Amino acid sequence: MHGAKHMELTMKDHLIIFDTTLRDGEQSPGASMTKEEKVRIAKQLERMKVDIIEAGFPAASNGDFESVKAVASVIKDSTVCGLARALERDIDRAGEAIQGAASGRIHTFLATSPIHMEKKLRMTPDQVVEQAVKAVHWARKWTDNVEFSPEDAGRSELDFLCRVLEAVIAAGATTVNIPDTVGYNMPQQFGELIRNLRERVPNSDKAVFSVHCHNDLGLAVANSLSAVLNGARQVECTINGLGERAGNAALEEIVMTVRTRQDVFTCDTGIDTTQIVSASRLVSGITGFAVQPNKAIVGANAFAHESGIHQDGVLKHRQTYEIMRAEDVGWSANKMVLGKHSGRNAFRTRLQEIGIELESEEAVNAAFARFKELADKKHEIFDDDLQALVSDEAQAQEQEVYKLVSLKVCSETGETPHANIVLAEQGAEKQARATGGGPVDASFKAIEIIVNSGAELLLYSVNNITSGTDAQGEVTVRLSRGGRIVNGQGADTDIVVASAKAYLHALNKLHSKLERAHPQV
Repeated sequence: MHGAKHMELTMKDHLIIFDTTLRDGEQSPGASMTKEEKVRIAKQLERMKVDIIEAGFPAASNGDFESVKAVASVIKDSTVCGLARALERDIDRAGEAIQGAASGRIHTFLATSPIHMEKKLRMTPDQVVEQAVKAVHWARKWTDNVEFSPEDAGRSELDFLCRVLEAVIAAGATTVNIPDTVGYNMPQQFGELIRNLRERVPNSDKAVFSVHCHNDLGLAVANSLSAVLNGARQVECTINGLGERAGNAALEEIVMTVRTRQDVFTCDTGIDTTQIVSASRLVSGITGFAVQPNKAIVGANAFAHESGIHQDGVLKHRQTYEIMRAEDVGWSANKMVLGKHSGRNAFRTRLQEIGIELESEEAVNAAFARFKELADKKHEIFDDDLQALVSDEAQAQEQEVYKLVSLKVCSETGETPHANIVLAEQGAEKQARATGGGPVDASFKAIEIIVNSGAELLLYSVNNITSGTDAQGEVTVRLSRGGRIVNGQGADTDIVVASAKAYLHALNKLHSKLERAHPQV
């Protein structure tokens, strides 16, 4: 008896981590990813032991459909999920996209708040219940793993919400997800909502309760955790809190709070936390959304104890100021250094260790050649350099309309900076010269003389990939044209060259017309 009681105390519930970086994260203006990029991130999420990967919204565009299909075909250990509105054609498209998955899920949603039902759907409450049930039945034809979300649940009437949830659970939804779509809730209020729903919906024990919180007031993580304390057992989150407007709940903060405060939580995730920093760097590199230095867990300063008192305390006894160990979230793993004398084998092994798989021998050779080139300019090459190098390599493999052949810039105090650039457009070389306010401005103007894209520059940002004066700079350029927003990245030890590469990468993306529809439209 005593043994059984002890077992009860130590057996923790499993908290399901549902990562929507590839779907909701991708909805941030400019964060759209290519199919190959989505697959790279999905593989890292799988390595991190994420339970469910929401890979996209298959009905949004052919590009999205192909991406979800590609992720579903390579991921074996995580469930791959596709989002669908509560419409038969959307659900069929999601069903087709996840067909090849080892484990697949369809996530369907329909708005339930008075303002959404009246103004957006133009449906009566009865019609909404009927449509929701129909959608779940339809999704069950494809898979028995079906999630339903009442959109804008935070502003829905409680009685009606209970009615919808009871009906969809009866129809076969195995997960019901309560979103705070506009990030309006307060932690206590949101936790109470979850508890209320679990108590009032008669068949609530037949489904996992999930939450999906937005960060408009900076409360996404707090709201999610309050829900977990009130019985939610799935949290929908993204790496670095990526997402539209102010973003979503940050996966790393949810996971580490639950792990660090096991005195408070009666559940835990199955996440391999040592993969967190790698995932953060990968997503940041691919989307061009830099992580602020003071960001919890994954910010560059998250574990830096600057003040003398803190340093003294940490040296004497770690727990004085450290509640987590940096290596537990993957910070120390970044110490492996390669240099110009490292051979192909060490290079290939290191790529495998940080989870980069190159498709072919040619790809390995091309990446190794780039690595050698970089090693001549830079004394030590870190994991982050390798990630950037492979991203650069992947860009080179994409359908490139424009390619940088050569760049010469002159920047001198008291003189007007100018740039001479040679580009290959569809293989044909063209050159131009321009002056500008600085070497980067001159380079961009020279590029525009050749391409005349008509695009507007929305963002230009530089991050050093590692520390030191010989570090590679990674430049992100965001361009907008005709309502489409794209990000381009370029990495080089020369910032001006990295800038030109990033600008051309963005222009190439504007050329590839993978149009996307927004899921909420």
